[in-house]
Amino acid sequence: MKKRMALILGAMVLGSSAGAVTALQGNTEGAAIVAEAADTAENTDASQKNGTDYTTVSTTSLVNTENSGVNYSGVADIAEAAMPSIVAITNKSVQEVQSFYRGQSYQYESESSGSGIIVGQNDSELLICTNNHVVEDASELTVSFIDESSYTAQVKGTDASNDLAVIAVKLEDLSDDTLSKIQVAQMGDSDELRVGEQVVAIGNALGYGQSVTTGIVSAKDRTIEVNDDYGTVSAYENLIQTDAAINPGNSGGALLNMKGELIGINSAKASSSGVEGMGYAIPVSKASPILEQLMSQETRSLVDEEDASYIGIGGDSVSAEAVRMYGVPAGVYVSVVYSDSPAEKAGVQEGDIITAFDGVTVSSLGDLQKRLQYYAADETVDLTVQRMSDKGGYEETTLSITLGKKSDFQNS
Repeated sequence: MKKRMALILGAMVLGSSAGAVTALQGNTEGAAIVAEAADTAENTDASQKNGTDYTTVSTTSLVNTENSGVNYSGVADIAEAAMPSIVAITNKSVQEVQSFYRGQSYQYESESSGSGIIVGQNDSELLICTNNHVVEDASELTVSFIDESSYTAQVKGTDASNDLAVIAVKLEDLSDDTLSKIQVAQMGDSDELRVGEQVVAIGNALGYGQSVTTGIVSAKDRTIEVNDDYGTVSAYENLIQTDAAINPGNSGGALLNMKGELIGINSAKASSSGVEGMGYAIPVSKASPILEQLMSQETRSLVDEEDASYIGIGGDSVSAEAVRMYGVPAGVYVSVVYSDSPAEKAGVQEGDIITAFDGVTVSSLGDLQKRLQYYAADETVDLTVQRMSDKGGYEETTLSITLGKKSDFQNS
């Protein structure tokens, strides 16, 4: 039964792939999630000035109780109170495109825009939450605050399976003037939302700077499917649906209730012929524990090519069909473990499904490749795999793996 199930899964996962990767390594491939409304707008003009005081949080936190429970008189008051918590994000990345001639490829620098929300700080960093697809593949991230100042940011943690990320700006880089004008977002309870309740969306729409739209909660617990550049279909569940206008650049911005509390993180807009007024946000009740975990991670930068790492497997993403029909865990199906590789030394086996890397969930091959870009050779991390047991079904196993040097694998 175990062998038969593995063969079925292997066929479903790999059957439609042009070829399994020869080794999993930290290369920089363009793999931004496309949710029918990808954030491709350019320009990062910042928002209006506001004199709101900065709320000091001595430790990493998602809590801001200042003005908690206040009922504002209208949308204008809500926007004025919330703007100091919202930022514009510019992502510069290097994309690789296949040429139609002789199978060659070329690279070009692209720039995209999104939004973010200030959710806390630690001893050295200001912490901002956003969508994973806003910051993925970034070679350079810039954050613009309400006072029109801009600063370099780094990715602190990502969860591609939930399209969430936390980025960090060093406190020592921020001017006193900027610190006096920004604040941590006031958190609400998305579980208390009712269909028909009025909401306000704020974000960097089209990359032109912060703008405000309003609407109602159209539905709760919605599920949508999106495609990434690897052809992987991912389902995002338990989303808030709203008819407040959400456009490219709004992703990662705030969805607020009429108390000015953050109850959702704007994520996607359904855009096709005949479809209007269908935007989606990740509920705060779902996002908060994930963001807390991401905020506690070590802030990492992309490693230099000479320090790039590899694992040493061949495989592909588990298909959405396998997940739905057979209950197979989402992750990376291992079809080959290379001899004398870090994976073999760690105990990875053919048929394993890798579901987490260094404590962060990976739901596709693209997720794992992107994580590796931030880890240097010789680092030791935990690799979580689901392994089919003799009794049937999958059992979770955590392996300790010391990453190999990518150049050693390429030259072997």
